[in-house]
Amino acid sequence: MSDRRVIKVLLIDNHPLVLDGLKAVLETFDHIEVVGTAGLAHAGLEIGRQTRPQVVLMDINMPKLSGIDAIELFRRELADARIVMLSMHESREYISSSVMRGASGYILKDVSTDEIVAAIETVAGGGTYFSSGVADVLMERGGQDQVDPLTPRERDILGLIVAGQSNREIAEALGITSATAETHRKNLKKKLGIATTAGLIRYALGHGIVAKPG
Repeated sequence: MSDRRVIKVLLIDNHPLVLDGLKAVLETFDHIEVVGTAGLAHAGLEIGRQTRPQVVLMDINMPKLSGIDAIELFRRELADARIVMLSMHESREYISSSVMRGASGYILKDVSTDEIVAAIETVAGGGTYFSSGVADVLMERGGQDQVDPLTPRERDILGLIVAGQSNREIAEALGITSATAETHRKNLKKKLGIATTAGLIRYALGHGIVAKPG
């Protein structure tokens, strides 16, 4: 019996086969509870109001209201829920728009079950998660013509924050102490005039700053 906290997940996708398959797979994990499924964003929001999920796994291409356009609505109505976009698209516009509107993750529909579960666990714990194909697209972003206010070390720190790394993990990756990693995080917020980690992530992805491959 696992002692891990159960993560409540809401699934939204207008393809019934995808929805049923995801639900069946995720329900095999003791620490994940699928609290509802919906084929439309508005229907999913109504279920979310009743069930208060920790994670919303949502498709992008849906009729009436797209997943991207629904992100801000979900963040306003379900402030505690973390949103992961599930899509077949590796489009830079889709990825950037999702993150800029407040998604905590973006994974492709061809990823393994283990990766979907890893994404759910990561964002439920306060981190961010991007599947490898998405990370490759983000690595190709431009922005080199802009004035960069960050030092190389600050860019490294910010890239690791985008990857969902904790202060301890950042410290281990860069050979510094956890206290120093926390100081860097605070200094980044102050320097950029950003109050939250989510804001740092949106800034990083908007400027093409992602974690270097390990």
